[in-house]
Amino acid sequence: MNMLQLGRVIMGILSGNPQNEPMHYGEVFGVWSYLTANKGLIAGYETFINHTGDSDLRQILEDMVQTMRQEAEQVEQLLKANEVALPPSPPERPASSLESIPVGARFNDPEIAASVAKDLATGLVACSQVMGQCIREDIAMMFGQFHVTKAQYSARMLRIMKEKGWLVPPPLHIQTKEPVHA
Repeated sequence: MNMLQLGRVIMGILSGNPQNEPMHYGEVFGVWSYLTANKGLIAGYETFINHTGDSDLRQILEDMVQTMRQEAEQVEQLLKANEVALPPSPPERPASSLESIPVGARFNDPEIAASVAKDLATGLVACSQVMGQCIREDIAMMFGQFHVTKAQYSARMLRIMKEKGWLVPPPLHIQTKEPVHA
């Protein structure tokens, strides 16, 4: 990089226009990794849609897939604008009827809900990590929006899991009135 190029980079960082700033390696890795995971989850959720018999669970999965595709488009545009190669995309999963899947080979609805709830919790952490390492405000804000959306889906999934009786709580800690001595 010559001095003129270095000067342009420094001026981009200081200009106040985040699109003029280059992405640093941490941003590139975090954003690229997020997109890779997102694409894999879309394929997995398309499969889960084929396996679920519960209409509420099916609806949240369909909503999440649509949202995740929109997120993927935003992230792909960002990476392309910064000349970063995109990760491969798994093929779209074909729709099938629940009845065509043998009973012993099906994911059941509580398993699907638990897996999606775990993915949402992991996604919240991933969004927070990208936000925390950003120096570009536009990327931090994008992932802040993704974080809020995941928190909303998490609350919705928790409500569904409670209503359906699928939530398996950890052991509850109830203190006795008498202290226990070891």
